Amino acid sequence: MATPERTRAVYLGLGSNLGDRAANLRAAVAALAPQVVVERVSSAYDTAPQLVLDQPRFLNAAVAGRTTLEPRALLRHVKGVEAALGRVAGPRYGPRLVDIDLLLIDDLVLATPELTLPHPRLPERAFVLVPLAEIAPELRHPVLGRTIAELAAAVTASADGADDTTGGTFSPRAADVRLVGPLVPPATPRYNGSDNGRAR
Repeated sequence: MATPERTRAVYLGLGSNLGDRAANLRAAVAALAPQVVVERVSSAYDTAPQLVLDQPRFLNAAVAGRTTLEPRALLRHVKGVEAALGRVAGPRYGPRLVDIDLLLIDDLVLATPELTLPHPRLPERAFVLVPLAEIAPELRHPVLGRTIAELAAAVTASADGADDTTGGTFSPRAADVRLVGPLVPPATPRYNGSDNGRAR
């Protein structure tokens, strides 16, 4: 009897600042299947660009799901999704049609030349933490031991001038995260890209 494949909880950050940003993110969510079973999708957030400031604002969202892929295979899959949707190589931190980051996989801690988990800049990125806190507030960072809700509160407070408690580097732009609204049809306890977000 074959051993069932292990499934892993995965959390992804999505971003776009070229073309129809919302359509790009929805296409990315749909294209994750079937390798990733998407269970929750955050609202869309309009955010200020970081580091390279002379570019359009981003639309960001977070996704929670499950996969049987190993971490490196999952990385290859999301990079394939980016390419299939039209992303081409460009300057680091520059404009992009779609960007998919692996944020966390279970409580895995990994450091290789190809992939680092949790995402090394997760604690300092309000544009990732705020959407992720919407769908997984009690999720705990396996290295820092703090929940995503706590990290999101810390990074936004730091950007507003309060004490930095996460060890990151912040600027007022870091908290420029504006709620836009649902990215996919609302009230779906388990998102399914194949049925346009209807609950099942």
